[in-house]
Amino acid sequence: METAQFKWIDTHCHLYVAEFDQDRAEMVGRALASGVYKMMLPNIDKQSIPGMLELVKAYPGHCFPMIGLHTCSVKDNFAEVLDQMEPELNSGSYIGVGETGIDLFWDTTFKVQQIEAFERQIGWAKKFRLPVIIHSRESLDLTIEVIEQHFDQDLKGIFHCFSGTQEQINRIERLGFKVGIGGVATFKKAGLAEMLAQIPLSMMVLETDAPYLAPVPYRGKRNEPSYLGLVGQKIADVLSMPLEEVARITSSNAESVYGKKD
Repeated sequence: METAQFKWIDTHCHLYVAEFDQDRAEMVGRALASGVYKMMLPNIDKQSIPGMLELVKAYPGHCFPMIGLHTCSVKDNFAEVLDQMEPELNSGSYIGVGETGIDLFWDTTFKVQQIEAFERQIGWAKKFRLPVIIHSRESLDLTIEVIEQHFDQDLKGIFHCFSGTQEQINRIERLGFKVGIGGVATFKKAGLAEMLAQIPLSMMVLETDAPYLAPVPYRGKRNEPSYLGLVGQKIADVLSMPLEEVARITSSNAESVYGKKD
């Protein structure tokens, strides 16, 4: 089925990075033509802020910025970097904090610093009443535990690029958080396709993580928001429900996190 007839929200895409420098306008045009009418832009470090804000300025009502220090950008000087970034939040122009979290996949050298940086950014989310967008590669139990320790009823957010167990789904559901489902769900050996049937649709939001993790049949190539409907189609197939319902419910879920941004 043609996915462009429905409205989609890409809750996580890095459209400001160098991979899109040669065709950024065309890429955004393809996204809009495919029905992806809102693209949420998680930040990765201080240096990426200007390019992200330029993109937001170029596409008002379609691109929305977040601010955060990515786990893989956390070094010994993280506190100083966060000190420099935090005043940006006073502008009121950011829709979320992130992406932040804990990544233990490549290196655990800065594990303690990652946790401290994550906790501080959770504090930003609570102070400014913004959702927190969470990266949790090879650290999902620990990341959930940190959120549980700092949880209050005003704290909300998304576990980006989710791949976990039924128990982890239950813990996240009790927190009232959402899970981001992206291209990995279309991979044959990932195991997430089977897990999709166990995740309440009310918890799901869709994401591309562009330019990374392109869905089948584009796996291994540069990802972009226009491919988001392929993820929606996979969910529709697994849950045996109309694609239109997947688009409507996941977009409504996204708006429950970010608000109805115009």
